[in-house]
Formats: sequence, C-alpha cells, structure tokens
Amino acid sequence: MKQMIRNTQQETNMSLDTTADPITSGPEELVPSRYALKVGDIDVLVVSDGVLPLPTQMLGHNANPADRAAWLKDMFLPQDAFDWALNVVVVRSGGKTILIDAGLGSDPDLNLPRAGQLIKRLEAAGIDRGSVTDLVLTHMHMDHIGGLLVEGVKERLRKDLRIHVAAAEVKFWEAPDFSHTSMPQGFPDALRSAAKRFVSEYGSNLRTFEEEHEIAPGVVVRRTGGHTPGHSVVRVASGGDGLTFAGDAVFIVGFEQPDWHNGFEHDPEEAARVRVRLLRDLAKSGEMLVATHLPFPSIGRVAADGEAFRFVPVFWDY
Repeated sequence: MKQMIRNTQQETNMSLDTTADPITSGPEELVPSRYALKVGDIDVLVVSDGVLPLPTQMLGHNANPADRAAWLKDMFLPQDAFDWALNVVVVRSGGKTILIDAGLGSDPDLNLPRAGQLIKRLEAAGIDRGSVTDLVLTHMHMDHIGGLLVEGVKERLRKDLRIHVAAAEVKFWEAPDFSHTSMPQGFPDALRSAAKRFVSEYGSNLRTFEEEHEIAPGVVVRRTGGHTPGHSVVRVASGGDGLTFAGDAVFIVGFEQPDWHNGFEHDPEEAARVRVRLLRDLAKSGEMLVATHLPFPSIGRVAADGEAFRFVPVFWDY
C-alpha cells in the first residue's frame, strides 16, 4: 500500500493551508509540532497540543506496582510521572475542513503550561480556525474540548460550525459518574466544569449521532464506548488506504498490557474490551493508527504479538 507521507516543516503549502506564505517555527519551537500525510486523496495533519504531566500510576491503576515499575524501566521512563502527548488531527475531504478534537485549552487551577498549544500551532501551520467547517469530538474530557473554551477563540469560528459528538456522550455529562476512575485531585471537578461550559456555549452547534455517522467522503465517526459512554473513533479511508484516530481508546502501555486500566476510564473493563477489539482489527487490516496520547506524531501500525500487541511507528519522510 503506497503511502505518501510528508513533513510539513519542509512543505507548508499543503492543501490544508489557507496561506501561501511559508511558515517557520519560532525559536521556542525546538521540534516540529505538526506532521502531514496523505490517506489516499485525503489530506491529514497531526498537530501537537503539547504535553500533559501525569502520575505513572494512571497508566495501569489495577496493575501490580512491581509490574508497572518494570514496564516503566523497560521503556526508560521515570517511575513517578511523565509527559503524555496531546494530539489532534485536521482532515480535508469533500470541501470540508474537519478538526478532530480541540485540545486542552487552559485551566489555571491545574497549572499545565506546556499543554493547550493547539490554537497557536494551527496558526503556525497556516490554518485559519474560521476555515474549520466541522469538529468531531471523540469524547468530552477537558483535553479534547478545552481549546474551544479559550477566551477569544469562539469569536473567530464559523457561526455554522458543526460539532459532531455521540448522543450518549452528551447525556453522560449531564450527571457524570467518576466512581471507577483514578484521577489526580482536581481533575474530576475540572472535567465536569469544562463539559458543562462547553455544552452551554456550543449547544446550538452540536450534531449528535447514535452509533456511526459519515462527516465527509471517507471520514466516518463510530461510537465505541468504554473510556466514556460516548467515546468514539474516526476512520479516514481513501484509495485503499486507511487511518483511525483512536482518541483515548489506546495508550502507550495498552499495546503490551491491554488489560491495564487507565485512570481516566469511566468503565475500565469495557474500555479494555474496546481496546483489544480495535487493536485486533488494526493488526488484521494493517491500516494506520493515530491516538491522542501516543508520542507525537503517533502515526504507526499495530502488530499482533500473542495475546498482546506491538506499536510499529511509521518512518518519518522528510
């Protein structure tokens, strides 16, 4: 399957851009924060929203601490906390510009200065947020909706912006259940507040679906549940190529330890079942995977490894 992967640090005039002027990273951007590829005839751009430092226990709060410590050591990761990537995706298909998830935004009470970079990085990529016709939410956790709650952002969005989200997700946040999660202090309140505010500000833009919905030619969102009741994934397919943006269905430890429960999962056992089904499907199809919290640019494929899996990153093409 022929891939056409391009690094936008060299090719900034991709069709997603709305300006012909070359864009270069500022001195504070020491590494690329966006990566472009083609899925058949569809343009896809992965954009980093920054990183989110979280306790390592959240990778598998049901795991034996010694097993978790051994996995972290094998991955050359610190034992206490490390940076989770935050990735979003922009897709251009059928005359539509589709943003999949909206990043963290800013919450001064949580003190996360290295996250919430989406708006400035969209601008650096030459993407005017006013050109976005559709937003797809994999779910309504704060790190997927917060970018649209930043002061001054809404005023530059299209008035007719369509925000696609599973009906079960909207219903869940009317009275969310955190009894099976394992989050740091302050996060449940911040998540409740962000979801409530998002529905208040963007309720008229919401376009809910039950199980599956085609956003544009070759771009389909499908509810999986698990992580949250309305958690969804987005598959982009064209010309025999395919890519799935898995949202929070898959974390970096989930390949080798798919049964480990993540602290943000509202139904951890169902989330594990969803994860295994998704990884099996991707291992069988050979299609590409991108996920919110896999290391940027997070583009890879899945290989089956007995009862577990391996993440196989794509080779960067410069």
